[in-house]
Amino acid sequence: QVQLVESGGGLVQAGGSLRLSCAASGRTFTMYVMGWFRQAPGKEREFVTAITWSGGSTYYAESVKGRFTISRDNSKNTVYLQMNSLKPENTAVYYCAAYRGMIITTPPERYDYWGQGTQVTVSS
Repeated sequence: QVQLVESGGGLVQAGGSLRLSCAASGRTFTMYVMGWFRQAPGKEREFVTAITWSGGSTYYAESVKGRFTISRDNSKNTVYLQMNSLKPENTAVYYCAAYRGMIITTPPERYDYWGQGTQVTVSS
């Protein structure tokens, strides 16, 4: 089992920045691909970004490329999501997720473990 706990959400004005953190506990953190997803009211949960266990490979949704950065610190069992130039349409609950594997994948159903989510609200 892997337990994931997100933090760092909040209210920010458009153009601002937030840094989300996801602390993992349980099984060996380094063997898992870690991803961030988000879900806005009335919408499906969507992929944002993910990172391989080594941190050597990342992948981003087109809508966040150049503005969001994912990173991980395996010594702290933590993955981060730095979000810059935030837009009102980025408002959503952001979830951290993990699956045991070597290759980044985007469908939510491929991920085995999920955090409880953290709310990000971007005001215009």
